[in-house]
Amino acid sequence: MSKTKSHRRAIPSNPPQPQRAELSYDEALRLAIAMHQDRRVLAAEKLYRKLVEVRPDDPNPLHFLGVLLHQDGKSEEALAMIDRSLEMDPGVASWHNNRGNVLLMLQRADDARAAYERCRELEPANPAVANNLGCLLRAMGEVDAAEALFRELLAREPAFADAHTNFANLLVETRRVQEAMHHFGTSLELRPDDPKANRMMGMIFAHSGQPEKAAQAFERWIAAEPDNPQPRHHLAAVTGRNAPERASDDYVSKLFDSFSLSFDERLAFLEYRAPSLVAELLQRLAPEARGDLAVLDAGCGTGLCAPFLAPYARELIGVDLSGGMLDKARERGGYHELVKAELVGYLQHHPARFDLIVSADTLCYFGRIDAAMKAAAQALRPGGRLIFTVEALSGEVPEPAGYRLQLHGRYAHERAYVEACLAEAGLQVSAVESVVLRQEVGEPVSGWLVGAQRPAA
Repeated sequence: MSKTKSHRRAIPSNPPQPQRAELSYDEALRLAIAMHQDRRVLAAEKLYRKLVEVRPDDPNPLHFLGVLLHQDGKSEEALAMIDRSLEMDPGVASWHNNRGNVLLMLQRADDARAAYERCRELEPANPAVANNLGCLLRAMGEVDAAEALFRELLAREPAFADAHTNFANLLVETRRVQEAMHHFGTSLELRPDDPKANRMMGMIFAHSGQPEKAAQAFERWIAAEPDNPQPRHHLAAVTGRNAPERASDDYVSKLFDSFSLSFDERLAFLEYRAPSLVAELLQRLAPEARGDLAVLDAGCGTGLCAPFLAPYARELIGVDLSGGMLDKARERGGYHELVKAELVGYLQHHPARFDLIVSADTLCYFGRIDAAMKAAAQALRPGGRLIFTVEALSGEVPEPAGYRLQLHGRYAHERAYVEACLAEAGLQVSAVESVVLRQEVGEPVSGWLVGAQRPAA
């Protein structure tokens, strides 16, 4: 919730407590703001709503109610309140910034950008909106514009920890790791418990062969966000202790919800090839697309596989754990149904349901894949096909389990293990091909492109 310079609209840092049993309107507004700041959400919401009822022409309680609703996860209603407040008083710069934050949560990137830019027109030196706009431009793939904005911002505000972290993320994506580490380091000097900076420093240390320093960064991340499953997953990856057999559902959903706004742009930058590889193998194994198949896109993400699956499908269903990804897939279109569900459980509840199941870059979040292969076999009709990718684990010394949790947090699998799981599930191998799935930190990520088939009855 942004503060403003207007004395009428600014939230006081320490509003005085009322001394009388009956409050004036201004005192009641200050009390609502104080409860809001103390995170007494229900009481603050109730009082804000009463103030709106008493004085519907005052935009202040309307706007602050909108901010509270957004913070409470009710972003659609929040936007309506904030829009009403701005209709009454469109000249408050920080309110446009707040509106942009709500629009961003609602996946309306272009509208969020317009709101941030309007804030900058009204208050060009506002550091919060410059930071927000820089992050949005980066997410939209406008890297040069984002970089220029961050450099300008940090020249004015060198002690802005969030801006250092966000600019460092951009530098990592553009392979300027040393400069990124400088900005992450500055951010951590300013705010040692910053979870975003500790996350990225941990990842950089892990990839540069410094697991002890990576573990320290992930432990600081855990301390800052004890309920977040992501740092525990990455700590297990760098230490080898308590490594799970698969990533938790909570980890996967949080990870991809956070990526959903910029997922396609980031994958284009990484030269992501899994969907196109799956499409090529499908065309080789089933060259005629007659539009008569029941097709499942298992781990559909933003729907990148839909265009090449649609010609095969009488019915095309996408399933994913991330609501944010499913929203993007819904925007892209092409699916008859989109389902938020855990993949193995979904397959187990749909026996003999599908003629074709594809899974592009989903099983890299599974270590053990035997249960997934059995569930897929059960969900296929006789003669049905399964096509998927996994990351490849290679090395002179075989891994006892057949898979390994890698430093980046995904799993890699040995070819022999994949083939053994298929055989155990009763699936016949059609193809296992060595491929490059993407580029990461300038290096190719190797994988297996796999085709299998349930025997005809």
